Amino acid sequence: MPELRDPPVAAGHRRRPGRRDTPACEPRPPKLLDQVRMEIRTRHYSRRTEETYVGWVKRFVRYHSNRHPLTMNSTHVRSFLSHLANDRGVSASTQKQALSAVLFLYNAVLEKDIGWVHGIARAKGPKRLPVVLSKRDVRAVLTELEGTNRLVGTLLYGCGFRLLECLQLRVKDIDFERGQITVRAGKGDKDRTVMLPRTARRELERHLKRVRRRFEADLEDPGYRVTLPESLTRKLPSAGRDWAWQYVFPSSRMFPDDETGEPRRHHTHPSSVQRAVTDAVRSSGITKRATCHTMRHSFATHLLESGYDIRTVQKLLGHSDIRTTMIYTHVVDRKELSVRSPMDELEL
Repeated sequence: MPELRDPPVAAGHRRRPGRRDTPACEPRPPKLLDQVRMEIRTRHYSRRTEETYVGWVKRFVRYHSNRHPLTMNSTHVRSFLSHLANDRGVSASTQKQALSAVLFLYNAVLEKDIGWVHGIARAKGPKRLPVVLSKRDVRAVLTELEGTNRLVGTLLYGCGFRLLECLQLRVKDIDFERGQITVRAGKGDKDRTVMLPRTARRELERHLKRVRRRFEADLEDPGYRVTLPESLTRKLPSAGRDWAWQYVFPSSRMFPDDETGEPRRHHTHPSSVQRAVTDAVRSSGITKRATCHTMRHSFATHLLESGYDIRTVQKLLGHSDIRTTMIYTHVVDRKELSVRSPMDELEL
């Protein structure tokens, strides 16, 4: 994708200083994608949101032959979104995600009002029920997992975590005395607390003892730090060497910091856990297409089946809208499923 800076200027208008006529002392304006990243970080959106929005802005610009977005309007946005639905066959959620990214570009970055985007060819949004494992299936999958992956799987099911919420836990977020875990900056940048399963407590304590031994070895390097949010790095630079701020599930290898070159330790990469769960599902002989997120679906469904009210489940899952939680009411054991089929009354 070529560099996108100032858009073309119509005849008769005064052109702002460009690459050739910019004074030596005046800094060059940032690239379009860099502007998008800066606005996203200013609003403290997650890194995954940043990657997603930047990706959709790239696709939008490329679809229109690398024209600068300032030279386009709602007609171009409509054309792009309709192309996604008609030609690419994307889902309704994917099309909605693309629209959010493009509107963010115009409203937050370019500060250009393109008005209401009419006449979009809408992708169909099929109503899918989540895949849910039985308690026996969950036990079978966890039995096939080993070591740290088994502990992660236990917390995914026992707490209803999203995978990244679990992997981004810090030592300070675990409260053994009160029997709870605090999720910091979950989806929607919201905090919440969940129960610490009693069956996972002892293994989690043993795991943290092993992590602490590795941490104490890391401290022998005076430049060592755990990765921290940028704002905290500026306010409290010493926190990177504090035990409370270490990841509960640290990565096995460190990487050099981009600016200082000093060693940094991140959390375990999600892909390693995802592969382990996929292999465990296959080894256990389960025919359902289960993933890490299936553990969260199973957590919610089993709570409802146990008689807990839906508001409690909503709070534990961190859903803003109870309609999101309502999907699990469609997969719990229902009365209509206990109806005897008329076929069973036929004598063949």
